[in-house]
Amino acid sequence: MADVDIAEVTNKMQVDRMKRVPVREQEPKVRATNFEEVCLGYNEEEAMAEASRCLNCKNPRCVGKCPVSVPIPRFIEQVKNGNFAEAAKIIAEASALPAVCGRVCPQERQCESQCVLGIKGEAISIGKLERFVADWSREHNVDLSETAPKNGKKVAVIGSGPAGIACAGDLAKLGYDVTVFEALHEAGGVLVYGIPEFRLPKDTVVKSEVENLKKLGVKIETNVIIGRTVTIDELFDEEGFEAVFIGSGAGLPRFMGIKGEDANGVFSANEFLTRNNLMKAFKENYDTPIKAGTKVAVVGGGNVAMDAARTALRLGAEVHIVYRRGEEELPARVEEVHHAKEEGVIFDVLTNPTEILEDEKGWVKGMKCVKMELGEPDASGRRSPVEVPGSEFEMELDTVIMSLGTSPNPLISSTTKGLDINKRKCIIADENNGQTSKIGVFAGGDCVTGPATVIRAIAAGKVAAANIDEYLGYHHVVPCDVEIPPVSYEDKEPCGRIQLSEKEAGERKTNFDAFECGMTKQEACQEAGRCLRCDKYGYGSLKGGRAAIW
Repeated sequence: MADVDIAEVTNKMQVDRMKRVPVREQEPKVRATNFEEVCLGYNEEEAMAEASRCLNCKNPRCVGKCPVSVPIPRFIEQVKNGNFAEAAKIIAEASALPAVCGRVCPQERQCESQCVLGIKGEAISIGKLERFVADWSREHNVDLSETAPKNGKKVAVIGSGPAGIACAGDLAKLGYDVTVFEALHEAGGVLVYGIPEFRLPKDTVVKSEVENLKKLGVKIETNVIIGRTVTIDELFDEEGFEAVFIGSGAGLPRFMGIKGEDANGVFSANEFLTRNNLMKAFKENYDTPIKAGTKVAVVGGGNVAMDAARTALRLGAEVHIVYRRGEEELPARVEEVHHAKEEGVIFDVLTNPTEILEDEKGWVKGMKCVKMELGEPDASGRRSPVEVPGSEFEMELDTVIMSLGTSPNPLISSTTKGLDINKRKCIIADENNGQTSKIGVFAGGDCVTGPATVIRAIAAGKVAAANIDEYLGYHHVVPCDVEIPPVSYEDKEPCGRIQLSEKEAGERKTNFDAFECGMTKQEACQEAGRCLRCDKYGYGSLKGGRAAIW
């Protein structure tokens, strides 16, 4: 509980309901020289002030747009009241990675896009509030490790990225004996190797989320390559696992197939970021080699491209984003594009590479490009880029980083009989339950969909966990010690909001005592009776069936 008075906070900060409480950030010129986190987040006062803007809507559309149905108004209400530990417990009902999601989720396209305040003003900073709660919970050691009694059933989870963590966490809470198998030497998947330190700190945020998983009783085995160290069939036949979830991600890079792409100095974004993030190339006391060069072109316009560009910039290079569509079509988050521009990344939009130029020793010396213009929309609704005749030109470069998407590594599918994949090498799984073509094997996240967001992977892991529970013959319901009466609208009398009594201004300005007198028992009951119980019916991808009672 925060030792801060709500009214005092809102008065002091002069909260404008239509405008967000600004979030603190490192100055662009400072952060462009280091790998420390850019966004500094809210403090307690700022978080409570921002939470006080929430309208607590009768129909919270923000929840419906969240892939994992985080009970957003419920946790924001707790933040507003300074009950940060309770807010953390509410978020934990739906998300195993709040500190991560609060930092890297595209909230502007999801929950915040549905905020009613956003119609005429600025939406609630839901992501920043989620981040605040998760960080506060970590710093104050809030216990979120409660689980059901063990049921003796063993489940294997392949991959320790967002999908794997979400699936393993939910199954552990339901009493399963869960083991996570990770191919790399450190758990976290794309959270560790893909996302830079300045966006997602590893030692504080990611490791803490992994430790929370271990507190639930989950075992994590690193350096285990499924398909080589052990196969899925061996997990069933020799190690006694009764179900398997595949959340192995999509780490196989794609290239353009243009001339010169095999030159020295051409990297995939995956390799470049893995060297820097997982293998700590940016730290002087690590021997990991990395070549940023002096002038770098990052080909692509997604979040990974922004990560690669901002990383190369911090390593001392002049960096260009080369993207074949216009700036408005950039698939990266608005926040990431904004930060990249502030830091000095140059955007060469409506530009497409046609050839990478090499010197006599086989190293990159430049790149041939052609200018583009937007034509008719493609199948996705985006306008297709078309070459502008006679617009060819050359860029002088010494490094090219390709950020054109990824696909799943085929190792698991090629060593597992009866596991079907599609033409993109993605595992085929039922989107409603995660079941694959192989009995007892479920899958979700990027290995099924191709590259997507962290929160989508978390949603897939949660859906799979619920259905693994069903497959193994259970129908667990997370119990509540309090009997909740059924929803009823018949006794809802028209009633205004309770207005709290306060001490006189002349009295209260002379001391630090609470000036709000609080509610009486009768007033509290009356105010609580105004709630319409909008949470009863479930939202998002988990709506219906199990979701309504989870």
